[in-house]
Amino acid sequence: MDGESSPDRVIAGRYRLLDPLGRGGMGIVWRARDEVLAREVAVKEVRAPAGLEPAELQRMYRRLEREAWAAARVSHRGVVTVYDVASEDGRPWIVMELVRGLSLADVLEAEGPMSPQRAAHLGEQVLAALRSAHEAGVLHRDVKPANVLIANDGRVVLSDFGIASLEGSSAITMTGEVVGSPEFLAPERALGREPGPESDLWSLGIMLYAAVEGVSPFRQETPVDTLRAVVDAPLPPARRAGPLEPVLEGLLRKDPAERLPAAEAARMLRVVGAGGAVRASGGPVSGPAAPTAVAQHHRRDHGREARPVPHGGPDRGPYGELTPPMAAAAPGQARREGRAGAVLTVGIVVVLVALAVLGWLLLKDLGQKEGGGGAGPAGSTATAGPATTPASAPPSPSAPPSASASASTSAGPEQHVSVYVDTVRASYSGSCPPPAERAPSFTATVEVERLPVRLAYRWATRSGQTSGPGWQFLSYEEGGPRSRRLEHTELTHAPGGGYEDAVRLEVRGPADVATQWVATSVTCEEGAPTSGAPSPGASTSPSPQDEPTAEPSAGA
Repeated sequence: MDGESSPDRVIAGRYRLLDPLGRGGMGIVWRARDEVLAREVAVKEVRAPAGLEPAELQRMYRRLEREAWAAARVSHRGVVTVYDVASEDGRPWIVMELVRGLSLADVLEAEGPMSPQRAAHLGEQVLAALRSAHEAGVLHRDVKPANVLIANDGRVVLSDFGIASLEGSSAITMTGEVVGSPEFLAPERALGREPGPESDLWSLGIMLYAAVEGVSPFRQETPVDTLRAVVDAPLPPARRAGPLEPVLEGLLRKDPAERLPAAEAARMLRVVGAGGAVRASGGPVSGPAAPTAVAQHHRRDHGREARPVPHGGPDRGPYGELTPPMAAAAPGQARREGRAGAVLTVGIVVVLVALAVLGWLLLKDLGQKEGGGGAGPAGSTATAGPATTPASAPPSPSAPPSASASASTSAGPEQHVSVYVDTVRASYSGSCPPPAERAPSFTATVEVERLPVRLAYRWATRSGQTSGPGWQFLSYEEGGPRSRRLEHTELTHAPGGGYEDAVRLEVRGPADVATQWVATSVTCEEGAPTSGAPSPGASTSPSPQDEPTAEPSAGA
């Protein structure tokens, strides 16, 4: 290895080394002082493996510079900022932001395994940093607890961006070991194949597994055995992951093409981090323990066959949703219920046939009276108007009410709409009217399964008094994103006192969805003019039958 630097050394005439912060396979990270800007920074000293030829060494240093400047393009609060690439002794030194805090590895060593909810919240922030880097064309290639920093201000930061890319392949060794952490390498990297963003997602899954289980799933006694387990061994069952288990299973698939997509993984982590649960297919499961209001709607094809329920497991519906527990029916009772169901089905068919025959006879008789022969006149059906839309629901945004009714009974492909509401602020206390930046506020994610589609939505309150604009349109174009984000601030209040209400999001279209109610409260501590916001005495929200007339705002 190259000779190690010592404290008080000045790099590039500017950065004074103070003391080492950590050591790794590729060098040392120093706490240093920028003498020009009078601030503390972190400086990465790269140490090349022994035995490299001079030409190969220079090629490695040039690649290091390119990777460091590529990492500097990543602009995200969850990524350590690269300030400079200095040159000293013919090799580059990476100058980075100094983050004060502990690494995730230190936290796990001191506190033990994390709860699934806390690990999901942390993993969501790490994944956001990775997605920002992938959009900039930068791969991390060394996601592990030692490279995740939990700052003193609560920020979760991913460090060593671009530095781990210097490994290139597992062929670069040092003292007989693979550079980096073999237990966090994706199977395609262990096989020497070209990595991609999916490789970082695998490493994220290993990190989350280690965070909740307290041990890495594929770690063996030697690096070679570890790499063999990464490539061939099945994933050990997670016993402490709980609601995080579907995320781990999706991220830790050997084939990168079958791995959980980053956007879906982010959504699942957001749900689990908020206290909810997700199915293995990625859909949410709403429950009383989840603080996030989650609503779903499924429209099932009539010809689809229900999925079998695994023996000994909880009862699940045709799409995997949990159903209320029921006592197992006795064999005799099941047979009686089957016969009763068959009789009921036959009775319904007979009644429908009788009604059809009766209707045909009436139309035939009417046609004969009007001189139209054996068939009714064409105008008799053309004059019949479409079915009336109930007053509690707006017209379908994409078709007249009759088309909406036919879509709901057709055997075409299903449309699956999911709505997730997160509470930004649930209460306010202070002078009224409440300012928008402090009033109760909510965000929602509306996801659809098939494109294109047009939905109508509104933010409703239990009392009917709301400061929202009423029904609005939400359009999903062919080839566009399947997920849209909405925002709402509720300014309704009672002057001179407290006001309690509840908010939910209602969606209408091919699938009708209404989330659970989320409680809100506004306490006016002192008398103030209330012209800026509505009071409970007068509603500003249009009635449910009002026509939606506007597209969502820029916040959607």
